[in-house]
Amino acid sequence: MSQDQRTAGEEWRSGWTLVLAAAVGFSFFSIMPTSMGVFIGPLSREFHWNRTIVSMGLPIAGVVCVALSPFIGMFIDRRGTRRLAIPGLAAMVLCTASFGLANGSVAQWVGLWLVYALVSVTVTSTVWSAAVARAFTTARGLALGATLAGTAAAQAVTPVLSTYLMARYGWREAYAIMAFTWGGFALVLCLLFFRPPSEASVAEMQRDTAKLPGLTIAQAWRDSGLWRIAITTFLLMVLTIGLLIHQIPILIEAGVSPEHAALLAGAGGFAGIVGKLVTGTLIDRYRANWVGGVTLGCTAFAFALLIDGVRSPVLIVIAMLINGYAAGSKLQICTYLTSRYAGLRKFGTIFGFMGSLVSLGSALGPLLAAMSYDRTGGYDMFLVAGTIGCIFCGLLILTLPRYPDWDAGETMPDATMPEPARA
Repeated sequence: MSQDQRTAGEEWRSGWTLVLAAAVGFSFFSIMPTSMGVFIGPLSREFHWNRTIVSMGLPIAGVVCVALSPFIGMFIDRRGTRRLAIPGLAAMVLCTASFGLANGSVAQWVGLWLVYALVSVTVTSTVWSAAVARAFTTARGLALGATLAGTAAAQAVTPVLSTYLMARYGWREAYAIMAFTWGGFALVLCLLFFRPPSEASVAEMQRDTAKLPGLTIAQAWRDSGLWRIAITTFLLMVLTIGLLIHQIPILIEAGVSPEHAALLAGAGGFAGIVGKLVTGTLIDRYRANWVGGVTLGCTAFAFALLIDGVRSPVLIVIAMLINGYAAGSKLQICTYLTSRYAGLRKFGTIFGFMGSLVSLGSALGPLLAAMSYDRTGGYDMFLVAGTIGCIFCGLLILTLPRYPDWDAGETMPDATMPEPARA
């Protein structure tokens, strides 16, 4: 029985270990950004740094990822994901632990982040998503959701874990412990189970990839559906990551105590896990653009309910849960729709460009939210823009045409072939 003819249950029986390894690997990639807020205070006190210096690493990583993501995608299409993920995870373990060696030199701090940025691109969402997308067809939505839930799990667990380790052992030791335990576990799992199909050899990988159905790069560049997915992904990353990074200041400004704000942020992380799994289940059963359009459009409520004059204690809780749910689904929707509209032939390269937009949006969002606050003395301008922007993005996805039916026999090996049937 070919892979395309397998039922969802058969795909899960053969591929659940791959999804588990990918999810844990992606969760380890996420521990540095999700724990950054916890380390700001201790680093600022010990080295007398302002928060701009402590926080400069994430924009550095974002810029590097924007530049390198397309090349990572090309590598995946030619040589596979395992050859990137295994050495990448090993390097990430050492890189993460090395932050405990910071000595107060700003130049050294920037250097640590530059090394981290170069290493981290080898274990971004593109790597894990490409492997799982090629192993699942019928149950691809849920499989991608479970894989990308790794970052939501990190968002929920890492702040609490790093706070505990820091209080018990110190911030230097906290970096090392998280690196060698969490990262070591991820590396062992991937060594054992991260074995995507058709990656036995470079020659076999290139031969089998050439046979996969999907668009060429030239065809993808002209595809209006992929452009709409790209625009939506970029705008949503700008808006939702801006809200995510500034959510605690927004809540405190609304009268929520810092302690309760942190709890609400953690609840949003758990809502993100639910978002990925529920969305994955739905898009395996219904039109993915309908599910994605409604989900992303409803994200507007997360912004609208936090606007001054609208918000109330109950509405604030609802807004944080909606934002967490949406944060758990937006990258998954982008990944799934890209795999369906582009096919798998050049998925790594095409999604690498999407990854660049994700990184660029993630870097710009917090900056634009901060500029809105500095200019107006509050976040309402950003929240209004987020409300309008999310509705616009939801409509873009909701009105997408049906994606190609790559299983109908039209594989489009070159630009002269006819368009595939639409599912």
